[in-house]
Amino acid sequence: MAIELSEPSGQHGPAMLTLGGEVDLAAAPEVRTAILKQVGTGRSLLVQLSAVSYMDSSGVACLVEGMQAARKNGCDFALLEPSEAALEVLQLARLDQVFQLFTTLEEYQAQAASSDPGAD
Repeated sequence: MAIELSEPSGQHGPAMLTLGGEVDLAAAPEVRTAILKQVGTGRSLLVQLSAVSYMDSSGVACLVEGMQAARKNGCDFALLEPSEAALEVLQLARLDQVFQLFTTLEEYQAQAASSDPGAD
């Protein structure tokens, strides 16, 4: 299981947390900590899932908890480029209808720009 956090160069914009490998019971504590630490700052978070080879209910629970914490803190929480394995689990739990899911970073950026009241 690999976790990598990249923060935007400016003050605005979301941080990106990249998850890779197996997001399971063994990895869940580290994933949960990384997600909650980031959303606790009030900065929006994109969770990059393209390199996830396996996700179980523990991994899904980390994502749900992160989304709930982000809402509480008034920041966005979105899933980016979910792998087939990650998307299958999310669809099975019908969470693909709950999470903001984006197939590309450009898709997320276009949606973010269109919902920004200061963007013209």
